[in-house]
Amino acid sequence: MKLKRKIYEKLLEWKEKYSKNYALLIEGARRIGKSTIVERFAEENYKSYVIIDFAIASKHIKDNFKDNLNKLDVFFQNISLEYNKKLYPGESLIVFDEVQKFPKAREAIKYLVKDGRFSYIETGSLISIKDNVDDILIPSEEMKIKMYPLDFEEFMWAAEENILLEYIKDCAKNRTRLLDKFHSDAIRLFNEYILVGGMPQSVIAYFENNRDFDCADKAKREILNLYKDDINKSSKKYNSKVSALFDNLPGYLSKHDKKIVLSEISIGATFNKYDEPLFWLDDSMICNVCYKCNDPNVGFSLNKDDSSVKCYMGDTGLLVSHTFSENEIASNKLYNQIINNKLSINKGMFYENVIAQMIVSTGKKLYYYSHYSLEKHRNDIEIDFLISNDSKTNIKVYPIEVKSSKNYTTVSYNLFKERFGKRIGDSFIIHPKQLVKDENGLRIPPYMFIFIL
Repeated sequence: MKLKRKIYEKLLEWKEKYSKNYALLIEGARRIGKSTIVERFAEENYKSYVIIDFAIASKHIKDNFKDNLNKLDVFFQNISLEYNKKLYPGESLIVFDEVQKFPKAREAIKYLVKDGRFSYIETGSLISIKDNVDDILIPSEEMKIKMYPLDFEEFMWAAEENILLEYIKDCAKNRTRLLDKFHSDAIRLFNEYILVGGMPQSVIAYFENNRDFDCADKAKREILNLYKDDINKSSKKYNSKVSALFDNLPGYLSKHDKKIVLSEISIGATFNKYDEPLFWLDDSMICNVCYKCNDPNVGFSLNKDDSSVKCYMGDTGLLVSHTFSENEIASNKLYNQIINNKLSINKGMFYENVIAQMIVSTGKKLYYYSHYSLEKHRNDIEIDFLISNDSKTNIKVYPIEVKSSKNYTTVSYNLFKERFGKRIGDSFIIHPKQLVKDENGLRIPPYMFIFIL
């Protein structure tokens, strides 16, 4: 089963406009489909290509980067002979796969692009971790794009629901509701997306086995085990902290405020001791880190509170499998409960996680807002996510609240509006009901959010 991915169009754009002057670096979590999409792109758009996988590359190839960059005829000849591929100037692509495992290859991009004979794509994860950039000069001849799990639109392509998809997109564009029957169909598909997630192996296992959730779950658990192995291999300075954060994620997200509480990991733990582990999880793209913004009146990053953090899984399907054991899923009939909107616990964390996933896939960073009332001795305002128009002079804030049940209040939003009304642009409440536009902003079903966002 071939999956249609949006990033393919970006690869075509790079080839047409930028490949003569820049290599393309694709960042993404492990098993996100980077190698698959790049190989398909190479097959369909170049006369020949070579993929150098630095997870298994020979010593001869690695030495080639050290010994022959000043003798590029020999350098390319060695690659051609090693991989038994003829390289054609102007018509061949060389791929550096898992480039983080051999940073010297990334540094070589400067000379290879300048030479101009071939095009270059790099793929990798943990690209910015100190261990992977120490002692190398990051090339300016490198464009970066990030690759994410399948979003809901890509999932619907895989489900061959193109007619319903176009109807949803049209309604989102015109801010109109779907007919009730199609709303029910769309909610069911969205709940399937939550359970299966967007990792390619899980999606393929699901659809190739007649929508079998257990097959998808097995694929997801293999990926989770791979991530745990990667965490154990991370820097010995902090791998135990990364592991503790990762293992505790479902517990944090199941709480009302969803914030990381370090005292639950170890006594006396502070965020300045966990900044590197959080950066590792964020840079690996296994997780999406969300920081509190203390003052939405100005740029979010200028008022970021590093000591008040939420951490979402990069893929919601993985979060489902990370949260529940195989026995829990079977004995509690969780698939059926989620599909039919009857899950009484944990449902909110999955809805919130998938919205975080959607926001990140657009290239935006995650921020939230909360306000503690001294009078009430509790938080009286809690806004799940904030996005902005990125203006430097006329910033507009777009609050987003996520409601997993059909019955809810808008107290937080109303108080937020009183405090920051002049700054608020559109506002969104994501709920499992039909689209409504009223004094509280735009209330939309979750399947519509990606198209309005």
